[in-house]
Amino acid sequence: MARDTEVLVIGGGSTGCGIARDLAMRGLEVTLVERGNLTDGTTGRMHGLLHSGGRYAVSDQASATECIEENEILRDIAGHCVEETGGLFVQRPEDSDDYFREKLEGCRDCGIPARVLSAREAREIEPYLAEDIKRAIEVPDGAVDPFRLCVANAIDAERHGARVETHAEVIDLLREGDDVYGVEVRHDSGPGKRTHKAPGTTEEITAEYVVNASGAWAGQIGAMADLEIEVRPSKGVMTIMNVRQVDTVVNRCRPKGDADIIVPHETTAILGTTDEEVEDPDDYPEEQWEVDQMIDTLSELVPILEEARTIRSFWGVRPLYEPPGTGTQDPTDITRDFFLLDHADRDEVSGISSIVGGKFTTYRAMAEEISNHVCEKLGVTASCATAEEPLPGSEDLSVLEEGMDNFGLRSPVARRSKQRLGSRAREVLEGDGANPVICQCEGVTRAEIQDAIEQSGSDLNAVRIRTRASMGNCQGGFCCQNMANELHPEYDEETVRAALDELFQERWKGQRHALWGEQLSQAMLNYALHATTMNRDRDPANERDAESTLEYAAFDGGPTKTTPRADGGR
Repeated sequence: MARDTEVLVIGGGSTGCGIARDLAMRGLEVTLVERGNLTDGTTGRMHGLLHSGGRYAVSDQASATECIEENEILRDIAGHCVEETGGLFVQRPEDSDDYFREKLEGCRDCGIPARVLSAREAREIEPYLAEDIKRAIEVPDGAVDPFRLCVANAIDAERHGARVETHAEVIDLLREGDDVYGVEVRHDSGPGKRTHKAPGTTEEITAEYVVNASGAWAGQIGAMADLEIEVRPSKGVMTIMNVRQVDTVVNRCRPKGDADIIVPHETTAILGTTDEEVEDPDDYPEEQWEVDQMIDTLSELVPILEEARTIRSFWGVRPLYEPPGTGTQDPTDITRDFFLLDHADRDEVSGISSIVGGKFTTYRAMAEEISNHVCEKLGVTASCATAEEPLPGSEDLSVLEEGMDNFGLRSPVARRSKQRLGSRAREVLEGDGANPVICQCEGVTRAEIQDAIEQSGSDLNAVRIRTRASMGNCQGGFCCQNMANELHPEYDEETVRAALDELFQERWKGQRHALWGEQLSQAMLNYALHATTMNRDRDPANERDAESTLEYAAFDGGPTKTTPRADGGR
């Protein structure tokens, strides 16, 4: 029986995109489907940490070892997505000396480079650390851009012939007897979505093999074919600060607990995180106390956080997996390792496997393992090359120009653009036309915005993911409309307005739990700007239509007569 594709990958997060890239590079015909934008699930809601493995060096050494191995690989193949910040595990006076020693020994047992710093040495690296800290362990943690890395994998998959369908939600697995042979998807009907099919339609995509890489949603996908997958979603809340209070990843050196890490990321710092099991990965609340607790607790390590401005919070779910019969009660005790579930062996249902658990840092290793498995099933002998082949944009990053006014830009903007684009910088930025800065906070230029629009259509949230535009201090207040303006004239007014509304609502969503102090003033300023200059609040008094309560002609017609002033003037 003819099939539409050899392999169908469900999930457009880091693991799914990594699988699509790996299999496409081996010469297989691959189709990836994702219900939203790429990174729409857990990947787009992680805290940006490139793990050294230090966080698991005591409690989960298998995961720690995987992390340091993948950490080193990602630095090589994805240099434009990684900032080598380094990391510190900081001990306060009340923290256990025994645990400090266990952490140090665990790092060394797992092959993680680690050295002890005195309090003075630690503060030389991070001056805002509390005065009363005892000491620290230095490890090779880093910061990673999950959006850029995920998109780079998808781009490379397409370059090798893969089909990537975003806004294509799986609504059923196609099963005949004991064989799964594809999926049914529903294409999003929203404006400007990147799809190869008409919005609002459904499509059956048949495949020789199906890979379930949907993370925290793997159980829901499996249930469509009566497969039970014991995923235990765990909610994590993170808070974004207005500037980088630290330039190094700062961890609290104590056993597991909430609010114990600060990750510098681009122009901001991300505080994290909580760990709470939830029933539904799509339906869980965030509460104000979680944000307050984050700041209060981490201020013990970095006191300046008490005076800093919080610009937004966000939350996501970890795709934790626990093998049947384990019976762990506390989600923090569940391993962060990953598992390949061959449903033919496990459930006697052929044509499908699931990859569950794991972390962002180990996405490539997860993709390699299940790609090996798929190739074995399909009789393909090609080997994995993803650990050696650089991702698009990473080649020769070290030799990019550092001079002033490269590509007609001021050097700080040029540096940030080149960091984002890597080896694609000259291709994207060099041109004859003007290249003004569209997003001032993140230093994103018109050329980058236009390049992202070419890739993602009118979906401005996809443009945001590719460029970081609207993700800075103003949270889109000063640049959302500028981004929307770049859609003209290719898209009509209705599409542009819908895209602007969608982007601005996404930016607003994460600010609701951060509305105090200076951030409340910023939110009010954004509201005032958008309400008064573009009538974004849809005030009927300002709508020039039949329902308007104002008689504009009385204003537009000018004065009907000249009235002398008391001082003789007019």
